[in-house]
Amino acid sequence: MSTRIAFIGLGHMGGPMAANLVKAGYQVTGFDVVPAANEAARQNGVETAGSAEAAAAGAAVVITMLQTGRQVLDVYSGRDGSGGALAAAAPGTLFLECSTIAVEDAKQAHQAAETAGQRCLDAPVSGGVVGAVAGTLTFMAGGTEADFAQAEPILQAMGKRIVHCGAAGAGQAAKVCNNLILGVSMIAVCEAFVLGEKLGLEHQTLFDVASNASGQCWALTTNCPVPGPVPASPANRDYQPGFAGALMAKDLGLALQALQATGVTAELGSRAAEIYRRFAEEGGADKDFSAIINQIRERSQG
Repeated sequence: MSTRIAFIGLGHMGGPMAANLVKAGYQVTGFDVVPAANEAARQNGVETAGSAEAAAAGAAVVITMLQTGRQVLDVYSGRDGSGGALAAAAPGTLFLECSTIAVEDAKQAHQAAETAGQRCLDAPVSGGVVGAVAGTLTFMAGGTEADFAQAEPILQAMGKRIVHCGAAGAGQAAKVCNNLILGVSMIAVCEAFVLGEKLGLEHQTLFDVASNASGQCWALTTNCPVPGPVPASPANRDYQPGFAGALMAKDLGLALQALQATGVTAELGSRAAEIYRRFAEEGGADKDFSAIINQIRERSQG
């Protein structure tokens, strides 16, 4: 394949995603502010550049996988508004924004790209580090049909389900709604297991029942918060993420912003955001978000 891709952000998610693009035959030039991330990417066949602008120069597609909307906008336009990657790339370059950021930040990124003569698709992911490594991520894309059509084969090299959700910002909207469901459901699953422990139920017994009944959900059957029933879940690795508690706290914070902006009453979502914020602040930031079960146990009486 002749398509050259710039990949900006080579961390726990971006690194394996870039590596999968290399495996699919794409020429990938990456950049990360962390030297170790660049080195790991080089070992997986990714060429590295000295800056985001240098990576974007000459690329047909520029992918960003960063932590915050501010970082994305700084990469796009430069911290001082001097142009950044948007100015460095050739006119008409497609920018794929795969970070999880606020819907309004995604819309600003689209506007900045359009103003600079570039094209943009917001395409956040679901599936965590495991999905990034395995190439089984779900992408939720927002942008034009034409841009989605160009991006789809590239996204397929990194994921197994690619959904066009609508216009600019729709991908981030779908992601924030999805993670609202995920955060609330994980807390519910953890509470149920702690209750089961108090009532004398074995973990496997509760799993066998709930996974085949109306309590079935991803938080239970894929990311089970207790060791044993799902051998691949982080609970069997001392809750190494996975999807870190700090990231769930961030995503639920974005959900809370969206809820407040739209006036939606969401008592469970608001409470889940508070619970995960506290979890991250009290030592859970670097643990998988399923480790919230330990905090629930500690706060349970008896």
